[in-house]
Amino acid sequence: MPRIRNFKDLIFFRADSRLAYPHIDALFGDRGRNVIDWELIERHWRDLMQVAISISENRLSSATLMRRLRSNSRKNRIYKAFREVGRSVRTVALLRYLADPALRARVSAATNKVESYNAFSQWLSFGNNGVIAHNDPDEQEKLIKLNTLLANLVIFHNALDLMEVVRDLVAQGWPITAEELGAISPYLRAHISRFGAYATGELDQEPAAFNPELKEIDFSAVALAA
Repeated sequence: MPRIRNFKDLIFFRADSRLAYPHIDALFGDRGRNVIDWELIERHWRDLMQVAISISENRLSSATLMRRLRSNSRKNRIYKAFREVGRSVRTVALLRYLADPALRARVSAATNKVESYNAFSQWLSFGNNGVIAHNDPDEQEKLIKLNTLLANLVIFHNALDLMEVVRDLVAQGWPITAEELGAISPYLRAHISRFGAYATGELDQEPAAFNPELKEIDFSAVALAA
């Protein structure tokens, strides 16, 4: 379950205008307002299922669906039916989130991991401040995948180094628990040199003089050998 940003500003919808909810009724606003239109959902249920099946079987892309629903969407009845379904699902999710402290802890932990990874991969994508300056979708996809590959390589390198340290500690008699290992982040970067290491101590050394008597290479023979 993803974290819902600014959930305090979101609207809770009632299942029925006659219902009142003890202790949390103020979340749903005035009585008679913000009510799910179940009749609209039932009337277009077959249409909703047809769209869902088309997407699951890759017969209709989500982008195409959004473009169709966005066209004159205020008068689009299927769009309104989807909106009612979304309101009901979101209300249930918000109520679960508020009522379950363990769920909130899991959501926060997962969100922190995702945000840590995003910050880590963005730190590695330092060229042009991480801005993709291409309108070509293939080039954009290539840069994203290469950045993901680089991030995974550094994470793998960090994991190997961490395991080596852990093995040394265990060999010395230090107790290491699974909980302690779970608290270690693989997104360490203090020891990573993004720009590489360049030796400048030999810049004052002159290269060997060019020898014009070097034997010429017979490229035709090289080609025949290949």
